[in-house]
Amino acid sequence: MMVSVGIYVRRGRRLLRRWLLDPRVHTLAQAAAWFCGGLVLSAASLSNRPQPLAFGALCALSGWPAVLMAGGSMAGYLLFWGSAGAQGVVWVMAGVLAATILGGRPLLRSAPLLMPAIAATIVAATGLIFQSMLQDRTPVIMYVLRVAMAALSARLFAIVTERRDPVVDWVACGIAVLALAQIMPIPYVGFGYIAAALLTCIGAFPAAALAGMALDLARITPVPMTAVMCLSYLVRLIPGGRKKWMLCVPAFVYALVMGLCGVWDLMPLPGLAIGGLASWVIPGQTDVSHRRGETGVAQVRLEMASAVLGQTGQLLQSIPEPPVDEAALIQRAAERACGGCPCRKNCKEKPAELPTSLLHKPLGNGGDLPLSCRKSGRMLQELRRSQEQLRTIRADRDRRREYRAAVEQQYHFLSEYLQDLADSVAQRNNPPQQWFQPEVAVVSASRDRANGDRCLWFAGVECRYYIVLCDGMGTGPEAAREGQQAGNMLRKLLSAGYPPEYALRSLNNLCVLQGNAGAVTVDLAELRLDTGKAVLYKWGAAPSYLFSRGDPIKIGTASPPPGLSVTEGRESVEKLSLRRGETLVLLSDGAGGEDALRLCWERAGEPVGELAARILELCRPDGSDDATVAVVRLSHAPVST
Repeated sequence: MMVSVGIYVRRGRRLLRRWLLDPRVHTLAQAAAWFCGGLVLSAASLSNRPQPLAFGALCALSGWPAVLMAGGSMAGYLLFWGSAGAQGVVWVMAGVLAATILGGRPLLRSAPLLMPAIAATIVAATGLIFQSMLQDRTPVIMYVLRVAMAALSARLFAIVTERRDPVVDWVACGIAVLALAQIMPIPYVGFGYIAAALLTCIGAFPAAALAGMALDLARITPVPMTAVMCLSYLVRLIPGGRKKWMLCVPAFVYALVMGLCGVWDLMPLPGLAIGGLASWVIPGQTDVSHRRGETGVAQVRLEMASAVLGQTGQLLQSIPEPPVDEAALIQRAAERACGGCPCRKNCKEKPAELPTSLLHKPLGNGGDLPLSCRKSGRMLQELRRSQEQLRTIRADRDRRREYRAAVEQQYHFLSEYLQDLADSVAQRNNPPQQWFQPEVAVVSASRDRANGDRCLWFAGVECRYYIVLCDGMGTGPEAAREGQQAGNMLRKLLSAGYPPEYALRSLNNLCVLQGNAGAVTVDLAELRLDTGKAVLYKWGAAPSYLFSRGDPIKIGTASPPPGLSVTEGRESVEKLSLRRGETLVLLSDGAGGEDALRLCWERAGEPVGELAARILELCRPDGSDDATVAVVRLSHAPVST
């Protein structure tokens, strides 16, 4: 009997694991989350009037997530507010348009306040239109509050999607409670009370306080919920561990405060009780880890270093650039032209008053000069020399601007990296479980002993695995040196936990500073061994291919190599899934050939080493360039018992 039960348990585990790894289930869950997020945020209100929180979250997204959240938001505004939600529908429609045009663009990274400003403008314009044409009676204070909420929520959710920050997470939790407070599917069971009790039992004190404040702002009960949540959190700090009696703390404290205030409202009690019970089964702790001992000292030092580097980068960015003294160039040209002129004693012209516009236009035979010079040839020669000096000065300034931008980026990258390290020092969460193991095979061919292609594969931090293919342009020792230097640099950065996009841009900055534009191209694949997902970063590299069901799928197009510019160049990013046995093929420039790859897709399931050798044999037409083929696949890791 025990054997039969064990068999059924193992079958259930395998079935559950198969469901968890199914990309269709993940896709449906993510789609439902975006739609429900917009639906919930549209219910938020202050003084019984809808607020643009769902619109602000929409402005922080792009692509399909923005479309799904827009659908949930429009449905929510109409469901919760009826005709009063028409203004919210207009917000969402304008937000979808803004997210489609600007979402994910580099412009938003350089100007992070642009989208909040657009959100505030949309809400302000919509309010004016509704007041003037549809006789909307919204008070002026509420109108101003809506505009501010649109801008703040757009910026807040943008930070939430970009990086993790405890303060931002606490505020986001408070906003979620404010929205859920308006949703009560059945009597005496309010989602806002459940969420507030849950945050109080497993969250940090600021999250509990903000949750109580959100319930007070929603005005759904006369009992002061901020006091209830804060007192519940303080009771939770009683020594003795996480006891079962602590699950009843939110409901018990609410009853106590209700009796002290003399206000009897039993509506929140069931929700607070359910939230307390739910905190017992939810894994993990969302508390901010206490800084104790050497760990706390290290965390503080990392945060201080991150802040100093961030401020230094901002100071470098704010240093003004002195203007070019074009009047001095004109005056010097006139002095050189007139100083040795034989007609200078009888000349009645004043060349020192020449306009600086002469430095910005082509000079002909002297007819463009604003004075009648008898020796116009001398003047034209000196003006052309000043034009050349101006071009040299501007080129030098452009070069120094590139240098300063590279240094600013490095300060920013290091600041973000140190902040992430500081956040991870005190975290005591269980590491992610590895569900997959990588299979990598690399074959190369070169007519020289020094191969310009450099392929590395190595493990990163937290179930990350990297494959780096650097192609030094050309052949011979110089190409081999460039490829080896780029590969080794990326390996050191990624092994230390440096984000891939920061590592690639650091390599780009180094190429710009060294003047090695186009010296190397890079393919970088980041595999997640816990989820089976992959991200492919390409910068100037040849297209890659994904063997799935059917013909190979081409990934990436021709793009400029790194080293051309610090601010304009950027890597391309492609998100993939290798959970179901898909095969990723990375190729260097000398191993290109889509037609030959189509001949191999029927044998895509054979071992990666044999597949790599077959692709190289079919895809190397003349052998004039170094050729490298890297084949990557994920297989299921053994289940630990």
